[in-house]
Amino acid sequence: MTIDNAYKVKWGILSTGWIAHQFATDLAHASNGIAYAVGSRNQESADEFAKNHGIPVAHATYEDLVNDPEVDAVYIGTPHPFHKDNALLALRAGKAVLCEKPFTVNSGELEELVSYAREHKLFLMEAMWSRYIPANVKVREWVAAERIGDVRMVKADLGFRAEWNPESRLLNPALGGGALLDVGIYPISFASMIFGPHPEKVASTVHMGETGVDEHFSLLLSYGDGKSASLNGGVRLNMLQEAYVFGTEGHIVVKGSFINPKSAELYVGGELVETFEDDRASIGYAFEAEEVGRCLQAGLTESPVLTLDESVAILKLLDQVRAEWGLVYPGEE
Repeated sequence: MTIDNAYKVKWGILSTGWIAHQFATDLAHASNGIAYAVGSRNQESADEFAKNHGIPVAHATYEDLVNDPEVDAVYIGTPHPFHKDNALLALRAGKAVLCEKPFTVNSGELEELVSYAREHKLFLMEAMWSRYIPANVKVREWVAAERIGDVRMVKADLGFRAEWNPESRLLNPALGGGALLDVGIYPISFASMIFGPHPEKVASTVHMGETGVDEHFSLLLSYGDGKSASLNGGVRLNMLQEAYVFGTEGHIVVKGSFINPKSAELYVGGELVETFEDDRASIGYAFEAEEVGRCLQAGLTESPVLTLDESVAILKLLDQVRAEWGLVYPGEE
């Protein structure tokens, strides 16, 4: 699919959950896309969502949404275990797909999606929104320009203390609960953004909760040549959420929560030499939607910022870590 530069992508939103609300709200800030339709599992839910966001079309089924001829791209915002089937449904309808992270529960599911998308020349992208946030774009520019010299170390943590609810999406194994898939993928993806997705060595520790999911974990990734990443995540433990990139000549601090930062600081020789400030009004999801629009305008079937091969490699790393923990989700046996 290639679209005209002046055209705005008509988005279909598959799901009416919290993250879908966030995405729909932020589409108002996207320069090249609009929220056109929503799909739910019943008409009442779809109608309410459409009313809340000023969306013109509400479908009572996911099938009706993906088969709507006016929909150009589908955003998948359902719980983790449903991503593969929902994304495949949209791909089979010939739609471009932006699928919420983690792309799928495991790498085997994702490889199936990637194979179908590539065979049929369809656009597919993981909704790792943090990659497209302006402060993180600036971090990549600083690193590429060797402003901090040779990068040697990354540190990134993301965690919060969720309320105790064994049936919640965060703690229920049947919904792909646990820290690794929900929040851990963010620091892992951040490290991959700096060093690539193929560490030479992986070491980890984990605390398994009483529902059988990982409540918090620590990872140490070694990339050779003195390069490493220290990463932590948790869903029952509050953590500082900044990220740090250390090089031989200086370091970078991504302020606030590194998954949606408003600022980043560049230090050289221990001195602050540059600060990036972002005064945007949007939540931050508009940037990933705009990336989809740019790719479709260019006739691309994947984003060069986060390729499908990188997404697969990241999920393979998560698979490896879970295997070491003995963490298997229902349906994977």
